Amino acid sequence: MFEIWGPILAGLVALVVGGELLVRGAVQTAERIGISPLVIGLTLVGFGTSTPELVTSVQAGLSGSPGIAFGNVVGSNIANILLIAGVSAVIAPLVVARVALRRDAMVMLVVAVVFAGVAPFAPMGRIAGVGLIAALVGYLCFVIHQERQHADRGAIYDKTVALADADPGLAPPHAPHGILMPLLLAFAGLGLVVFGGSLLVGGAVSLARAFGVSETVIGLTIVAIGTSMPELITSIVAALKRQGEVAFGNVVGSNIYNILGIGGTTALIAPSRVPEEIARFDAPLMVLVSLLLVVFATTGLRITRWEGLALIAGYGIYLWKLWP
Repeated sequence: MFEIWGPILAGLVALVVGGELLVRGAVQTAERIGISPLVIGLTLVGFGTSTPELVTSVQAGLSGSPGIAFGNVVGSNIANILLIAGVSAVIAPLVVARVALRRDAMVMLVVAVVFAGVAPFAPMGRIAGVGLIAALVGYLCFVIHQERQHADRGAIYDKTVALADADPGLAPPHAPHGILMPLLLAFAGLGLVVFGGSLLVGGAVSLARAFGVSETVIGLTIVAIGTSMPELITSIVAALKRQGEVAFGNVVGSNIYNILGIGGTTALIAPSRVPEEIARFDAPLMVLVSLLLVVFATTGLRITRWEGLALIAGYGIYLWKLWP
């Protein structure tokens, strides 16, 4: 049994530690060469907690395991809403900033609908990958432009704040005088993330074979929950600090990155078709829970503890339905 679970646990640890080192080194390098803190926050730091999902999905796609690759994307989004937002709301009700609801939550819902609408009918090939990545770049450029013009901050900024709160070392300014150490830190983190992703994918495939469970189920559950650990940690820290708007923005921002960035990169590097069971059930469910989050957030611009409990219960039902 250790031969199966050992690589999975080691891979998750390497992904989380490597992801933090990668972001820390990249942020310090960007500061050193004079990139603005806002751009750094909305791109490098904002993308940081999604690094485990990115590497795992790409490696799974390259290994011929689309169930793990796209199960990780869809499963992470479902876990972000039902589990992470639910746990955060139970700790402290999530106050929702208007801009995060009006702009970013709507974008999250739209990209979920687009993914779910395309998945059953067309393979996630390189054209789809380019389209998703282009949409992410366009969204980030729009957000950077808007947030330079106005004081209001949205979900991607909140995702950055959540990560910086959980790891104060990522809060600028903190760049060292030289550029060599940040670069070494970034490459060391990248190496750890790639190594961890390889271990996790290999362990997940072995687990599926050992228990007679489909790779898709493993991707939607164990892999998705494992790679969402950074989001869970940062959202819980934000909730404990009574920064509910940050926890909400962290979930919404992560879901946008997952579909556009991770789904797009996976399709670009390792084109494949979304498994039928994901396209038929889990992707539409992702749309449904995204809509549920928006509805909860719209009522009084907060997600209450009771609504958080309902989200957690929903995740329990989902796992019970999914796992044979």
